[in-house]
Amino acid sequence: MLIHLQRYLIMGFLASHVLESVLGQIAYNILEEVKVGTTVGNITKDINLSLKELTSREFRIVSNLKREYFKVNTETGALQVSERIDREELCASAASCSVNLEALVNRPLQLYRVRINILDVNDNSPAFPVSSAYLNITEITAAGARFPLQSAHDADIGVNSLKTYKLGSNEHFTLDIQTHSDKTISAELVLIKALDREKTPFVDLLVIAIDGGSPARTGTLNIKVNVLDINDNAPVFGKSLYKVSITEHTTVGTTVIRLQAKDSDEGLNGELVYSFISHTPQNILERFEIDRETGDVRIRGDVDYEESNAYEIRVQATDKGGVPMSGHTKLLVEVLDINDNPPSVSITSLINPVEESAGKGTVVALMTVSDPDSGKNGAVGCRLAGSSPFKLQTSFQNYYSLILDDVLDREKVAEYNITVIAEDEGNPQMSSVKVINVLVADVNDNAPRFTDKTEYASLRENSKAGSVLCTLKASDADIGENALISYNIPQTTINGTPVSSLFKIDTLTGEIQSMQSFNYEEMKTFQFKVQATDSGVPPLSSNVSVNVFILDENDNSPGILAPYSEHGSVNTENIPYSAEAGYFVAKIRAVDADSGYNALLSYHISEPKGNNLFRIGSSSGEIRTKRRMSDNDLKTHPLVIVVSDSGEPSLSATVSIDVVVVESTGDIQTQFKHAPIKEESFSDLNLYLLIAIVSVSVIFLLSLISLIAVKCCRTDGSFSRYSAPVITTHPDGSWSYSKSTQQYDVCFSSDTLKSDVVVFPAPFPPADAELISINGGDTFTRTQTLPNTEKVR
Repeated sequence: MLIHLQRYLIMGFLASHVLESVLGQIAYNILEEVKVGTTVGNITKDINLSLKELTSREFRIVSNLKREYFKVNTETGALQVSERIDREELCASAASCSVNLEALVNRPLQLYRVRINILDVNDNSPAFPVSSAYLNITEITAAGARFPLQSAHDADIGVNSLKTYKLGSNEHFTLDIQTHSDKTISAELVLIKALDREKTPFVDLLVIAIDGGSPARTGTLNIKVNVLDINDNAPVFGKSLYKVSITEHTTVGTTVIRLQAKDSDEGLNGELVYSFISHTPQNILERFEIDRETGDVRIRGDVDYEESNAYEIRVQATDKGGVPMSGHTKLLVEVLDINDNPPSVSITSLINPVEESAGKGTVVALMTVSDPDSGKNGAVGCRLAGSSPFKLQTSFQNYYSLILDDVLDREKVAEYNITVIAEDEGNPQMSSVKVINVLVADVNDNAPRFTDKTEYASLRENSKAGSVLCTLKASDADIGENALISYNIPQTTINGTPVSSLFKIDTLTGEIQSMQSFNYEEMKTFQFKVQATDSGVPPLSSNVSVNVFILDENDNSPGILAPYSEHGSVNTENIPYSAEAGYFVAKIRAVDADSGYNALLSYHISEPKGNNLFRIGSSSGEIRTKRRMSDNDLKTHPLVIVVSDSGEPSLSATVSIDVVVVESTGDIQTQFKHAPIKEESFSDLNLYLLIAIVSVSVIFLLSLISLIAVKCCRTDGSFSRYSAPVITTHPDGSWSYSKSTQQYDVCFSSDTLKSDVVVFPAPFPPADAELISINGGDTFTRTQTLPNTEKVR
């Protein structure tokens, strides 16, 4: 006994440490019923992992079993038993028993298939369905009669399974042991000596079932034989074994086979009743039934190949004699598989979501495909439905990997419903569908975008600091933090002034506000850039150009040009008493620094009220007489001229002129001399005036040519940098001389002895003006009233 125990321990120790690798599969052998904590093998070493990698790579064991029989010791890397292992509970009477595990590690994702073979130990004794039985045998039963015994069952397999039967010592019976094609063992009692009820009315037999274990285990059946002396012929079947095949799920009520037995007796002793033996398993009784009169075996319940592929049914025929006798036979029903089970797809591992930056070949999911059918009905193939950036790859037998086969773009497709179709090779073919939902995780691969490359905004001049120009809005195709946008103005300068001192922007809303008030006359436009930056890692940004236009406000009053603009000067104009209606008195010139309607000027005489002697052109500013003089008119007429712009509200400036009436043209000693516009007859005076006008014009032209020549010489040829000057004549007798940087307005009036040259850069700002007057005495005078950036010399 001690030797057998030592052999058992040595074999168990060696068996538990056998390791083999088959096509990427690790196999271990372990005896059932070993102690919890027993080491199966060093799985860490076998898959080439270090102990540190168990944690860092998230090593785990995956099993489809309801209980966790094995675990990995993270300190040693050993695969150990964590629960009691009962091979009979796991695999019943299967010839081989194994537990399939999957070892998974991440970064990168790898799978190792582990098969643990559970080795049987002799831990179950043979057992009969009952502990005792009764057998009625007539005394006239001839020697050689056989009586089948109920078979014992041993849950163990292999050498530990049931091996033989023994019969206790007696003089009437012996055992005939039979081994069948399915390697099952049955025993029959064989009568070797006729019975004599008068001598021995009862015979007690002890049948012992013995397995092949070491040490062997046994089970016993006590049989009490009643010796009868009537009805001496038992029913006999034509065969001791009947075989029949049916397809699974055959219709209930279908007749499988008709069993017939014969009895040589007559009358009731020859009438037979058919039945299953008394201790027929419940699973057979639920699926089959027999007609007591005809012996027809019919389908009673659903027969499923996946539950059992064969049924062994023991049938007896019993006569109706006073002491009934029975004949026995065996019916073997083979169940044929049909393709009644669709394949199933199980996801063992899934990475979700998948970053859109994941590279080609990234493993997204691992899955197994199974089909409980057999043969071609259980041969399964897998494919993906439709088009997607994924593909299936076979890794091991019915194991598949779902891998990335193309680039992902979350902004185009944020979610994939991947349809996996599993199909078997049966006829008709069956399939199943598994939908895997894969989300695409965003990465910061899109910079913020403005609607336009350039934005335009306007701001009225003199607006208070803090005025809102506009609100910029950028969009980002990413999501989450990658789409969280902030706005800023890069540090640049405008005409030497930092942009940050002119404008500010709300980093969250993109609202741009002014930091100060602006003057249209100083700066009309601004241009700067605004940058939108997302919150991704690394952050991405884009720019937009912002053009700001300052809108003019009517904040400048008209400015009177020389000679009437000189502060504190006495403005006097003389006219002859003989002046006709329409006589030219003077021309008021004014400019406004504003623009548009704010610079559109009009001229009016405000004092004296109701004046009926003089009028002024509302747009030209020319003062002329309305009628001829009368003796009742004053000799001096003080006029107040108002120059108003068209802004809202309107601004104005005034100038005072005293018009003095003299008796004749000889009394006019003022600086300027005037001539009437219209003469009714051509007199000597008109001739003199015409000669004077021609003389002044010639002198002015010569002076102007000389002035241009001097200007060109003094600039040493720099004049060539500008465009060619243009001289234009106007219907009112005035000339305009202009070049790229200056404009000269030369006025010759047909009704005056005075000519003016007004010089100002275009457009006409009030601060840059000069008046050049040429009087009748051929003298050249120059009056400068305001500073000018470029003077005419």
